[in-house]
Amino acid sequence: MERVQINHNVDYSRVIQGFWRTKDWQKSTQELNRFIHELVELGVTTMDHADIYGDYSCEALFGKALALSPELRDKIQLISKCGIILPTDRLELFDGHRYDLSKSHIVGAVDRSLKSLGTDYLDTLLLHRPSPLMNPDEVRAALDTLVEQGKIKSFGVSNFSNTQYDLLNSDIKSHKLHIAVNQLQVSPYHAEPMYDGTIDHMYQEGVKIMGWSPLAGGKLLNLNDDKAKSVMSIISPIAFKNNVAPTSVITAWLAKHPATIMPIMGTGQIEHMQDAVKGLEVELSDQEWFDIYVAVLGQDIP
Repeated sequence: MERVQINHNVDYSRVIQGFWRTKDWQKSTQELNRFIHELVELGVTTMDHADIYGDYSCEALFGKALALSPELRDKIQLISKCGIILPTDRLELFDGHRYDLSKSHIVGAVDRSLKSLGTDYLDTLLLHRPSPLMNPDEVRAALDTLVEQGKIKSFGVSNFSNTQYDLLNSDIKSHKLHIAVNQLQVSPYHAEPMYDGTIDHMYQEGVKIMGWSPLAGGKLLNLNDDKAKSVMSIISPIAFKNNVAPTSVITAWLAKHPATIMPIMGTGQIEHMQDAVKGLEVELSDQEWFDIYVAVLGQDIP
């Protein structure tokens, strides 16, 4: 499996496993432990979490599974995200839906995630979404504290526009961490970051891209609408020609972009992850890539 260097001491597998729907998979602790083992054997070692997933429960489910095989910790990279607050009975103060990127919330969220995951550090901390109330000084202070305590090894953002990235980066770039990652929604259904300048700017800045929802939340495979049908009418023949699943072509399409997009797959089935990884071996021609791109746009390129 290709590795992507994030900073001097963290690298990711090119395909990433997402744990947003861990609760929905209804796996036992033993089954989830086996799934993690299978991922590592496949070469998928980077695990994407967030504090809010599964009503603040998914990280703890993963942590219990990891505790059955503590030797796995040195073989995987744990990512978590914070900054979104959702109302929950699990945490008394979280009684509304808002964003909070204050120092106290960031540090507290990391401590909760570490406890839930059963680890003493995160390989990467991401701010889940930008906030209109974000104070870069507060974020920097939180990062300084977390780095000094050895609780995070790298830092990034998620769903940040270019201007939001620039605002935060201008304040923290001279300190102990830089913004190494921006997690964006990007797929052969939602390709806006490819043409609105976001990925271009991140590429220019040396910021790596994690692509969430590469299958558009299942829309592509389920043919939920006319756009999905149009895109899949191009993808399916390419998959047939290469004797692979459509998921493999989707991964190949993302992987062909020079910005080194790392798709985050949300499946709980190892067979589907195998399809995603297989896509790294599929070499699309430029024409095939653009045929898919045009289908995503819904009109021909100029």
